[in-house]
Amino acid sequence: MEDGRYDRTFCILSVFAIVMVVAGHTGYGIMTVGDLFPYYSFHIPLFMFISGYFYRDSEEEHPLLYVKKKVRRLLWPYLVWNLLYGLLAWALRCAGFSMGESVNLKTLFLDPFLHGYQYLYNYAAWFVPTLFVVEMMNLLARLLLRRLIELWNRRKTDENRAACGRAAEWIMLLGSLFVGMAVVQLSIGGHVWGPYRTPGRILFLFPCFQMGRFYHSELEKRDTIGNLPYFAVVLGIQALLGVCCGGLAFSSVWCSGFANGPVIPYVTSVSGIAFWLRAARVLTPVLGESRALRFLGRNTYAVMMHHVLAFMLVKAVLAGAAAVTGLCADFDFAQFYGNIDYLYLVRGAEQFKAVYLAAGLLLPLGLQYGLNRIGNRFAIRR
Repeated sequence: MEDGRYDRTFCILSVFAIVMVVAGHTGYGIMTVGDLFPYYSFHIPLFMFISGYFYRDSEEEHPLLYVKKKVRRLLWPYLVWNLLYGLLAWALRCAGFSMGESVNLKTLFLDPFLHGYQYLYNYAAWFVPTLFVVEMMNLLARLLLRRLIELWNRRKTDENRAACGRAAEWIMLLGSLFVGMAVVQLSIGGHVWGPYRTPGRILFLFPCFQMGRFYHSELEKRDTIGNLPYFAVVLGIQALLGVCCGGLAFSSVWCSGFANGPVIPYVTSVSGIAFWLRAARVLTPVLGESRALRFLGRNTYAVMMHHVLAFMLVKAVLAGAAAVTGLCADFDFAQFYGNIDYLYLVRGAEQFKAVYLAAGLLLPLGLQYGLNRIGNRFAIRR
C-alpha cells in the first residue's frame, strides 16, 4: 500500500486489487466471480478508493510536507523507473524490438502525465502519476473548502466543527461525482479524446478517491450489516446490472467504453468495491497475519510497475524454447517483437495464464525484496 499506515483488512484488499490488475492484463478471469464482477468495471476505482481511505485531515495542517511525502513515495520512484524503462526500450529496439518511444524530455517527464504508455514495458504504471495528480487535487480542494467553511462558520465549538467536517465530506463526494458523471457523459458523446483523455481520466477517478475518504469518515463505523444479507444485496445488484446493462467494463486509462450512461460506472465501482471490501474483512482473521500477503499488500507499487516486464520475460523463455528446442513451434515471433499485449499460451491452454499471473506477481516482488535488502545494508553501514 502506498501509504505508510498498515491495516490488515485493507492490506488484503490491496492484494485483491493488484491480483485483478495483473490477471486483467492476461485476460485471466480467476477473480471475476463467474464474470459477475468484470475487472474493468471497478478495479482501478478500487485502487483510488484504497488511497482515499488513508487520507487524513491532519495532512492539511502541513500541506507542503504532504506534497513532499507524495513526491518522494509516488513520483520520484516512478520517474527513476521511467528512465530505466526508457533505456531498456532503447536497448531492445537495437535488438530488433519495435516497441516504446525514444528517450527525451517529453517521454521522460510529460508523457507519464498525458498517457503513461511512452515505453510500454511499464505502461501499467500509468496509474501512479494519475494518483499523484488526484491526491494533489484533493489536497487543494480541501484546503480551499476548509478556508471557505472557516469564513462562513464563526462558531468554533467542537460540535459545530464536527458538523462542518461532515458537510465538507458530503460536498467533496457529491461535487466530485457530479463532475465525474459529466465527464462520462461527455465521453459517451465522443468529446473525450486525444489531449482531453488526460483530464478525463483524472476527473473520472477523482470521485473514487473521495469514496474511500467518505467511507472512512462517515460509513465505516456504520458498516455493521451481517455477511449474509450484505452479500445477498451486493450480488443481487450486480446480477441485475449484468442482465440489464450492455456490458459493465470500461476503460479508466482512456476514459472510454461507457455503455450504460453516466451513473452505472460508479454503481459498478461501488458494488465491486463493496463486495471485495467485505470479502477482505471476512478473510482478515484467517489471512491477516500472513507475512507473504503483507509483503504483497505493501508492495503493490512494484507489481504495478514491473509485471508487464515479467510477462515479457516469460515470453522470452518461450521464444528461446521455440528457437532452440523446437518446442512451442507456433510461437509468433513477429507479435513478440512488436506487440506488448501478445501472450503465448502453450498448446493454447487458458490455464497457462496462471504462469503469467504468478510471474507478474512474484518477479516484481523478488526485485523489490532484493532492493529492500540492498537499502537495508546501506542504512546499516551509515
